[in-house]
Amino acid sequence: MRTGRSSRRAAAGDWAIAVGVAATLLVTGLAGQRSTASLDLLGYTLLAAGGLALAARRRAPITVLVVTGLCAVGYQAAGFDVPAVAYLFAVYRAVRVGHRAVTVAASVVILALLPLAAMASGLHDTGEAFAQARGALELAWLIAAGAAGEALRQAERRADEAERTREETARRRAGEERLHIARELHDSLTHQISVIKIQAEAAVHLALRRGEQVPEALLAIREAGREADRELRATLDVLRDDGTSPPHGLDHVPELVERARATGLATRLTVGGERHDVPAMVDRTAYRIVQESLTNIARHAAAATASVRIDYHPHTLVIRVDDDGKATPDAVPVPGMGLLGMRERVTALGGRLRAEPRHEGGFTVHAELPVERTP
Repeated sequence: MRTGRSSRRAAAGDWAIAVGVAATLLVTGLAGQRSTASLDLLGYTLLAAGGLALAARRRAPITVLVVTGLCAVGYQAAGFDVPAVAYLFAVYRAVRVGHRAVTVAASVVILALLPLAAMASGLHDTGEAFAQARGALELAWLIAAGAAGEALRQAERRADEAERTREETARRRAGEERLHIARELHDSLTHQISVIKIQAEAAVHLALRRGEQVPEALLAIREAGREADRELRATLDVLRDDGTSPPHGLDHVPELVERARATGLATRLTVGGERHDVPAMVDRTAYRIVQESLTNIARHAAAATASVRIDYHPHTLVIRVDDDGKATPDAVPVPGMGLLGMRERVTALGGRLRAEPRHEGGFTVHAELPVERTP
C-alpha cells in the first residue's frame, strides 16, 4: 500500500514538473519574436510537447531524452528562440538512472543540430545562428544537469551498498549468535539429558530382566528423556542451519515418505499441478512442513495411515498432510515447538498455515506458500 501511494505521489510530482516546464516554455515563446508567423502553431505545439513529455521521464528516460531534444530543435527551426529547459531535465534523469553514454551521444547530436535549426528559422549569418544555439542550450547548463544526475546516482548507489553491508553484517552476527547458542545448549544440556536417558533405559532393562514390574515414574522418565533428546537435537539442527549448506527441499520429500512407511505408517504421496521451480526458502519450508508433520504423526497421533499432497499452482504452493489418528474435532490442539516453528516459517514467507483436527477424525496440516515464478 505504501508503495502504491509513493508511486502516485511520484507520478503527480512528474506531472507537476511537466506542466510547469511546458507553461514556462509557452510563456517564453509568447514573449519572444518569431521569424515566420505561419509556423507559430507548430512551434507552440513543440514547446508544449517538449514540456509535457517529462511526465514519462521515470518510465522511459531515453525516449523522453530524444523527444525533448527533437522538440527543442523543432521549435528553434520554427523561429522560437527559447532555451531547451525540458531537455536539461531529461538529461538529468537519464544520467541519474545510468544512461551516461547515450546521454552524451544524444547531447552531441542536439548541439550539432541547434545551429542548423537556427539557420532554418531564417538566420543567414552563421555567427548569429551559433549564438542563438548557445543561448538555447548552454554547454555549462548541459554539464551541470549531467553532473547533478551523476552525483545523485552515486549517492543512491553508496546508500544501497551501505544498506546491503548492514544487512550482511546483521545476518552474519545472527548466524554467529545462533552457533553460540547451539554450542551453549550442546555443552550444557546434551550430556545431562543423554545421561538421564541412558540411566532410565538401563533401569528399565534391568527391571525387565529380573521380572520386576517397572514403575510408571521410571517409564515416564525414560520417555521424557527420549523426547527431550529428540527435541534438543532438532533445535540444535535449526540453530546450526545457516542457510548456506545444501538444503533439503521438495526433491527429498519422497525420502521422508519412505522413512515414514518404514516405521509402519502407511503413507501416500500425491503431487498435483504442473511442477515448476520455486524460491529456495519456499522449497526448504515445504520440506520442513512435511518433515515435522510426519514426525508429529509418528510420535503423537497413533495413526495407521497418512497422506501427503503437494499442489503446484501458478502463484502458490499448497502442502497438505492428513492422518487418521486419535485427534477429534472437539479436541483443542496444544501447539508444540514443531507447530510453532512451522507457523513462523510460513508467516515469514507471507503464507498461511492451518493445523487442526479434521471433522472425520485425525489431524490436518494445510499450508499455502506464495511463489514468484521467473518469466
